[in-house]
Amino acid sequence: MRQTGKEQAQRLSLTRFKKNIVKYRHAILIVLLIILIDQALKFYIKTHFYYGKEVEVIGSWFRLHFIENEGMAFGMKLSQASAGKLILTLFRLVAVVFGFFLLKRIVVRGYTRGAIICGALILAGALGNLIDSVFYGLIFTESSFHLARLVPFGQGYGQLFHGRVVDMLYFPLVDTRMPQWVPFVGGKNFVFFEPVFNIADAAISIGVLTLVFFQKRLITRRQPDPATTASLEVQA
Repeated sequence: MRQTGKEQAQRLSLTRFKKNIVKYRHAILIVLLIILIDQALKFYIKTHFYYGKEVEVIGSWFRLHFIENEGMAFGMKLSQASAGKLILTLFRLVAVVFGFFLLKRIVVRGYTRGAIICGALILAGALGNLIDSVFYGLIFTESSFHLARLVPFGQGYGQLFHGRVVDMLYFPLVDTRMPQWVPFVGGKNFVFFEPVFNIADAAISIGVLTLVFFQKRLITRRQPDPATTASLEVQA
């Protein structure tokens, strides 16, 4: 009886292990797919758009507007100095390495599929922008009045870890002038949503916001399998 319980527990453990491997592989596939889309669009924009070029995609509220930034999501910066850029890139690198570990931990600990997908989105976004920061300065020429070109490694506009992140998605859903009577902003132009971003930024935002608004539903762990519990009790 003791041997039977042990074998049953081992089979259940092996089954769960195989399921976790499949879930982790699916999460990694999501990461790779987002990175592929993100980088493909960035490569296209970088090599086909002059800096600041804007093209309307759907009316005036969805545009492709090429800019670059040395900072975080939506153009925010840690510092104007070169050291600030290096610190931010190294922080991204550490965050991505930790992200892979954390994603695996989420899978192993039995969190919901939604939580795994959100984790994959956040990791993909961080890795997508990290690629820009680490390598783009080495493989692209400057974007200004000339179209950027893909060049041999090390002959680009910058150094390792000093690349600029490519942004292009622009959604000015509201573009109006505020009435004169509005305090502080009266008579000024008001645009919503003004930041220009990329696929990686969107992935991070979707993952984080989904976890924030649906945390009670998503951040829950799988209940222990009764059969596994019973088997472990028999072994004891």
